[in-house]
Amino acid sequence: MDAELVDWELAVTTARRLVRPGPQITREQAGEVVAELRRLAVDAERHVEDYTHLAPAGAITPINVVDRPEWVRSNVAGLRVLTTPLLGKLSDQQRGTFSTAVGRRVTGIQLGTALAYLASKVLGQYEVFLPPEEYLAGPDGSATPDAVGRLSLVAPNIAHAEATMGVVPRDFRMWVCLHEQTHRTQFTAVPWLRSHLESEITAFIEATDLDPDVLADRVRSAVAAVRGAVFDRGADSPSVVEALQTPAQRAVLDRLQAIMTLLEGHADQVMDAVGPRVVPTVADIRSKFEGRRDGGSPLDRFIRRLLGLDLKLQQYRQGGAFVRAVVAEAGVGGFNTVWESPTTLPTRAELADPTAWMQRVLGSRPSISA
Repeated sequence: MDAELVDWELAVTTARRLVRPGPQITREQAGEVVAELRRLAVDAERHVEDYTHLAPAGAITPINVVDRPEWVRSNVAGLRVLTTPLLGKLSDQQRGTFSTAVGRRVTGIQLGTALAYLASKVLGQYEVFLPPEEYLAGPDGSATPDAVGRLSLVAPNIAHAEATMGVVPRDFRMWVCLHEQTHRTQFTAVPWLRSHLESEITAFIEATDLDPDVLADRVRSAVAAVRGAVFDRGADSPSVVEALQTPAQRAVLDRLQAIMTLLEGHADQVMDAVGPRVVPTVADIRSKFEGRRDGGSPLDRFIRRLLGLDLKLQQYRQGGAFVRAVVAEAGVGGFNTVWESPTTLPTRAELADPTAWMQRVLGSRPSISA
């Protein structure tokens, strides 16, 4: 069997070498952070289910509290699963050209460098795509092959963020757990969501233009666009993620972005809706966290733009506004119609116009205020 086109082990090694150390706290303090995150994650699950009226089905997914190196390892494992179809396509069509132009070691270093940056930023995530051996549940380590994913909380990043912002640690930890548990509930309570997301990613891969000359032109154009957007602070310039797309990919990307905007916005809305009951200082946390999202040096903004992270900030805001508008008009029950099937998901245009989605999907149905 031919070697893979990405040196995954080198990506892990590079990221772990470059990632910044976490906050300087004692082993006892670190243990307290980990223990409380585990407790709060369990509590948050109940609060999310009570508010959303979404009940997880099937196997219970595990909760991991990790450090930065473990986050890197886990995400490389997930990326390896997610990109296997694309790399297989590259392997079949033009392995020699790709290996010459980029090289699996160079690609591994590039990936590791990006992950090293992200490893100090991410507070938590719900990992949807994992290799089979990663699906473990509970302290007994029993395998759950039908599990959907895994919730991971990055303890040093949470501890660093709460100290930097000067917020109440227990409240901030619960606030983060509410957001991530909402993502967990989305995928465990909506059986078709993971397979639909996977099919859209497959469609995106099928539309990928593998011509190295075309790709090189797009990279040059994308980097130029990003440089101008960051240092000129242009709001409408594309990220590399957007600028590299073919027309066919953009159509799929529109659907993928609509899904991710909905998921992020829903999690943001839930954490703020539940927050006042279980997070006494939620208003202070939200105010300070929004400032943290918007901040950063020119270099930080450049990296965010290069990796497409500015897109995620837009997703939180637009998606949150959509969910809040629908819940205000039709209640949580009316909003939950969004989870009935792929056809009830909002389009990108509808995310900016919640009334259009309600007219198309809810139609003459009575408003459900529950």
